Amino acid sequence: MKIKLFWKENCSRCPSAKNLLQNYSNVDYCNTGEVDGLSEAAYYGVMSTPSILLIEGEEVIRSWTGEAPTRQELEEWIEGRVEV
Repeated sequence: MKIKLFWKENCSRCPSAKNLLQNYSNVDYCNTGEVDGLSEAAYYGVMSTPSILLIEGEEVIRSWTGEAPTRQELEEWIEGRVEV
């Protein structure tokens, strides 16, 4: 599973999302203020920051847009405790 965080410099909610994901090694940080990050956001249809996507293979299995989940909610999804 891969985690993608879409963030932007002037986003007031992005620091808490970054903090939430700091202990995971499989996170791609996509700055939507840069060309590559904006391109990646367009590919996934991300329109706001922060946005967190959990991806298995090529499929987005869960996403949070405009907010960060609680640590417990994120861990439940990552550990597979919650059904899709």
